[in-house]
Amino acid sequence: MNQTLGQKLFRTKTASKHHEGGLARTMGLFPLTMIGVGATIGTGIFFTMVEAVPKAGPAVVLSFLIAALTAGLTALCYAELAFRIPASGSSYSFAYATLGEFAAFIMAACLLLEYGLAASATAIGWSSYLNNFLENAFGLQIMEALRTPLFVAGKYGLEIHAWHINLPPVLLVILCGFLLIRGTKESATTNAVMVLIKLAILLFFVVIAFSGFDASHFTPFFNTDDSKGMGGMAGVAAGAGLVFFSFIGLDTVATAGEEVKNPTRNVPIGILAALGIVTVFYMLVAFAAIGAQKASMFEGQEAGLSVILQNVTGKAWPALVLSAGAVISVFSVTLVTIYGQTRILYAISRDGLIPKTFQHVSARTQAPVSNTVIVCLVVGLVAALVDSSFLWDMVSMGTLTAFIAVSVAVPVLRAREGEALTKGFRVPFGPYLVPGMSIAACLYIMHGLSRTTYTVFAVVMGLALATYFLYSIHHSKLNDA
Repeated sequence: MNQTLGQKLFRTKTASKHHEGGLARTMGLFPLTMIGVGATIGTGIFFTMVEAVPKAGPAVVLSFLIAALTAGLTALCYAELAFRIPASGSSYSFAYATLGEFAAFIMAACLLLEYGLAASATAIGWSSYLNNFLENAFGLQIMEALRTPLFVAGKYGLEIHAWHINLPPVLLVILCGFLLIRGTKESATTNAVMVLIKLAILLFFVVIAFSGFDASHFTPFFNTDDSKGMGGMAGVAAGAGLVFFSFIGLDTVATAGEEVKNPTRNVPIGILAALGIVTVFYMLVAFAAIGAQKASMFEGQEAGLSVILQNVTGKAWPALVLSAGAVISVFSVTLVTIYGQTRILYAISRDGLIPKTFQHVSARTQAPVSNTVIVCLVVGLVAALVDSSFLWDMVSMGTLTAFIAVSVAVPVLRAREGEALTKGFRVPFGPYLVPGMSIAACLYIMHGLSRTTYTVFAVVMGLALATYFLYSIHHSKLNDA
């Protein structure tokens, strides 16, 4: 029977159909939780303080708190959906099972925007800490033409620096691709080790930074410069939008649904455990950093946390230790972000909405090799040529949109399955209160994003619509359902 356009747009995959696939279940709760922590801690703390503090001032701690509370509300929604639909693809798969194919494809576009740009942005930040490490350890610096991009966000807008390429991020992406091609179990184990090193390094930073703590750095608490519309709570909202992308680690846990042992138990627990660890460390490091350095000093600061330690102690070795830790830490962030991107593409391809190349799995390693190579090429190219200042807000926009879709999916799934949902994790206080609060919090953060972000996002959505109606709707496997 031919389906009408309306039926095609709103057709859904039942939760049971998401369990089919060729990925091996090799991952336990601990490495799964470490994937969430690895995708999150490091990104916001190591890099975005330099961008967020000039907007929010010392009140950046509120920006992190608002982002954490929003992520916490959404984490509860993720946990319930992950219990019901333990599949690759995260919020894409959740949307497909509840809101329909069209909404799922739009969600997929947001996730690809989120993960692809996040991987590029973190790889770019890795370059500055690598340079700081080389300078403190060996007195060497990477020449500027090989560590700065072609397109730069200058004081008066876009600047083009001819013959410049940011080479270190490209090398990082190649290393990540090599590990991911070897297989998920090996990648997850490597990530878990790097995450433990990262947590130890951040505790090291907190202890030393608190030795130079000065409460006067928190006065005035809010940004008083309103020349760019960032005074008071407006700056806090803008800062929250900037740092919010740091919480995509929650989404990354859900992307691993088909490779996790006992996913209906481990995925919800992994999401909530990762959020708890991340929130504690973010607040500790942000509070210590502001206490150790005036807010006015953050703007334009390269390898900011290392510089803070050097200024507090007057010695190079603490900065050397932190830079070395950051080099390892950001490696893990980039690794799991690229991992999440490949698993989302795998899920979309398996549904027929993009070419089959993205779902081919190696018989030896059980990893999607072609998929991984393509993702690494795109991520490496963006990281080599584009300034990270262009990427942060776009990542936040993709993340917030995904979080809203997940929140909407909870009451839809409850209404559809009714009394069948009697066991397992459930969002507390009914299907409307927490998801509604999550949506409202996401919209609040969204309003602080720039006009340019909305413009670029509209272009991306336009391309997604064209792709869906020209290719995906005709190749969907549900056409034969």
